[in-house]
Amino acid sequence: MGKTIAEKILARASNREDIEAGDIVEAEVDLAMSHDNAALVSKVFGEIGAEKVWDPSKIVIILDHRVPANTIKSAEGHKTIRQFVKEQGIENFHDIGEGICHQVLPEKGYVKPGMLIVGTDSHTTTHGAFGAFSTGIGATEMACVWATGKLWLKVPETIKIVINGKLKEMVMAKDVILHIIGEIGSDGANYKAIEFYGEVVDEISVASRMSISNQAMEAGAKVAIVPFDKKTEEFLKNRVKGKMEPVYADEDASYEDVLEFEVSDLEPQVACPHKVDNVKNIREVTGIPIDQAVLGSCTNGRLEDLAIAARILEGKKIQDRVRMIVIPASREVYIEAIRKGYIETFLKAGATIINPGCGPCLGAHQGVLASGERAISSTNRNFKGRMGSPDSEVYLASPATVAASALKGEIADPREVLK
Repeated sequence: MGKTIAEKILARASNREDIEAGDIVEAEVDLAMSHDNAALVSKVFGEIGAEKVWDPSKIVIILDHRVPANTIKSAEGHKTIRQFVKEQGIENFHDIGEGICHQVLPEKGYVKPGMLIVGTDSHTTTHGAFGAFSTGIGATEMACVWATGKLWLKVPETIKIVINGKLKEMVMAKDVILHIIGEIGSDGANYKAIEFYGEVVDEISVASRMSISNQAMEAGAKVAIVPFDKKTEEFLKNRVKGKMEPVYADEDASYEDVLEFEVSDLEPQVACPHKVDNVKNIREVTGIPIDQAVLGSCTNGRLEDLAIAARILEGKKIQDRVRMIVIPASREVYIEAIRKGYIETFLKAGATIINPGCGPCLGAHQGVLASGERAISSTNRNFKGRMGSPDSEVYLASPATVAASALKGEIADPREVLK
């Protein structure tokens, strides 16, 4: 029986010729990423008696969650991390302002197809967009990875998802993955690998694939892989060092399930409070007033996301009572958005631009919601209290829908705004 991409990568990483879904393997990690929680990881690292990391060249730390530091506790944590990377000789350290870890990692050439990547962030699934086995782990697990370079993993079963059709104007990858999550549920892929195929996957950009792999975690996915192709190669070729070795599923690979979605008639989607799988068509929620519109995050803060929002907002003003917050996903994205005029468009429309990072997505830094307030956001989670008060509400949508809603002061269909 043939093997899936996840099975092949874990077989290689664990030096085993043959593995099957359900096996427990001790895998050698190719890349270990942490962000602000590296302070906790370093604490555990010391508590288990470790002195030196196994390979400083395979560890990447990117400060992105609470940047610049917003509390004394955050500042102390950042200080601890800076001291640790210096002591351990970790050169792959990116301090405040570089951007969100999941954007910076591929931008800086750390990600290659076929790699086993672990990160102390659940949305590490993002890097499956580059044909990697990339997954989130806890701080204690990461401390052990730092010490040994190895990690026990259960080989996941794989679901093959085929997305066919042609997306209509103003319907984005975010709409597609929200639709899928709404159909299969927030537990529809619990500890499963997903492989994405189909006409839509072939057609969309690498940035859009990253959005899908990122958001797939909200269906419980352990990894969310898009097979390597010419688009991936074009994105990575001037960023990575060394040879790229893509991994593909065998034609007779065994899948737990094969799910097919035809999205030619898909309209913009909105995930309503307080569950990511509480997904509705845009026509069902238009007219709901909003107080805040958030454009950014590791899901949708890339250049194409800013571009479509700028197109909608060009020459217009957002509603006076709406606070629109724009967060470029990285310094690279920010610079290019300035060069293309998107940032000027946002500022003239009345939006507020904040530094690259996680921003309002955490509800613990910038853009916190008060009780009774409502936000529409291109972020990935809408749990109760995620963006501030537990008495607030967060609706998840595409960058196009977020921008259209900021103009209207209520949830709006981006297709109508451009008429």
